[in-house]
Amino acid sequence: MNLEFQVKKSNPTLSRLVKFEEKPLMAGQIRLKIDCFAFTANNLTYAAAGDMLGYWQFFPATDNEDQSWGVIPVWAFADVVESNNPAVPVGDRLYGYFPPATSLVIQADHITAQALIDNCAHRQSLPPLYNRYRRVLAEPTYDKKNDAATTLLAPLHITSFCLYDQLVDKDFYQAEQIIIVSASSKTSLGLAHGLAQDDKAPAIVGLTSKGNVDFVSGLEIYQQVIDYSSIAEELGQKPTVVIDMAGNAAVRKTLQEHLGDKLCHYIGVGLTHWTKLGDMKSFSSPKKPSSSENFFAPSYILQRLKDWGPGEFDKRSTEFVASAAKATFGWMTVDQRRGLAALSEVYPQMCEGKLPPSSGLVIKM
Repeated sequence: MNLEFQVKKSNPTLSRLVKFEEKPLMAGQIRLKIDCFAFTANNLTYAAAGDMLGYWQFFPATDNEDQSWGVIPVWAFADVVESNNPAVPVGDRLYGYFPPATSLVIQADHITAQALIDNCAHRQSLPPLYNRYRRVLAEPTYDKKNDAATTLLAPLHITSFCLYDQLVDKDFYQAEQIIIVSASSKTSLGLAHGLAQDDKAPAIVGLTSKGNVDFVSGLEIYQQVIDYSSIAEELGQKPTVVIDMAGNAAVRKTLQEHLGDKLCHYIGVGLTHWTKLGDMKSFSSPKKPSSSENFFAPSYILQRLKDWGPGEFDKRSTEFVASAAKATFGWMTVDQRRGLAALSEVYPQMCEGKLPPSSGLVIKM
C-alpha cells in the first residue's frame, strides 16, 4: 500500500494518511522507495512557512482537489526500485528532500557520479539546492549506520554553519553577547557548539523554556541559560545580536523592550514556536530600524558557492557539520519508530512541543 502523510494547510496540527496509486514511469524517471527520514521542529517550520516560502510546492498532495492539504518535506534516504533512466540503476541510494511517503518519482537530470537533480516541472521555480540528491553509494565515507544522525542533524547544522559564518564575517556585529532563542533546538545547538569553539566569539546566551533549562545548562556550551519568563531579571543589557529560532511574538517583544538600543542586529531563522507567531513585523532597535533580517540558508549557500567555489564551501561546511554533529549526536537519544502510522501517532505531541529536546525522531519505513 502506498501512503502519504499530509497536514491541513490552514491548521497544520491536523493530519491524515492518504493512499495513492503508482503510475508507470516516463522517460528519464526513477521510482524511489523511501527508507528512513527524520522529523524535527524544523519540519514544523516548513509547515508554518509553507505559503510564505513555497514549501507546499515541492510535493503536491494527493487527493487534494480543494488544495487545502499539504505535504511537509523531510530529509531522507531512499533506494531506486524502478528506473527508466539508463544512468541511474535500480539499487542506487539517494539522500535529499522527500515527502513523508512510501515512494516518490523524480525526473533524474544533470546526473553525475556523485549527485543528480530532480527536473520535474513543478520544482523548477524552487531553491535549486533542495532539488539536488546525493548518490551516497559513491561516497567513500558513506556508512548506513550513520543514516539516523545524517537525517536528524545534517540539514540543521548546515544552517548552523551558515549562521556562524555570517556572524564571523560581520565581526559578530560588534556585539558583546549573542542570544540564541530556542536554545535547545538542534540548529541552535549546532551554532552554539561552533561559537563555543571560537575564542573570538562573544558570550553565548541561550533562551529556552523553563522545562528545558537543566538540559541546556548541562551541555555547557552556553555561558548563560535563561528561561523565557526571566529575561527582564537575568539578561544583561549590553550590545547584543539575537539569533531567533523560535519566532515567538511575545518573546520577541520582551527582548525588544529589554534591549532597547543595545540591539546590534536581529536574525530571524526558524519558527520552533510556530503556534505563537503573532504579528510578524520586523524586530528592530528604536535607534536602528533596519537592524533585522530573515535568514534563508539556501540563498546564503548559493552566495558562498559563488564567493568561495564549491570545493572550498564543501571543505569549510563539512568540517563544521562533522564537529557539530559529533557533539550534538552524543547528547541525543534516537527515537526510532516504524512507518507513517507511527508518525501520525506522535505528530500531535510534536505540534504541542511535548517531545524532550534530547530526543531525535526517526521514521523507519
